[in-house]
Amino acid sequence: MKITMRIDEEIVKKVRKIAIDKNTTLTAMVSDYLTSLASRNTAARKADADKLMETFEKVSRDMGPPTWSREDLYDRPRRHHD
Repeated sequence: MKITMRIDEEIVKKVRKIAIDKNTTLTAMVSDYLTSLASRNTAARKADADKLMETFEKVSRDMGPPTWSREDLYDRPRRHHD
């Protein structure tokens, strides 16, 4: 995919020099950075999900089968708070 961006000319000059020193191109550096950013984001989300599941496993308790039905919940008298 081709993307057009507006970047300050001085910044582009500096980054092109860095790219030359690294034996690469500005385009390759931007592409590598965006790829790295996307990978870290995916990895971070997975790590967060894994931590959440680990927490669920630590704090969850088997309470056995429910001793109530949905209908029981709706049959309870409602309390009015004044």
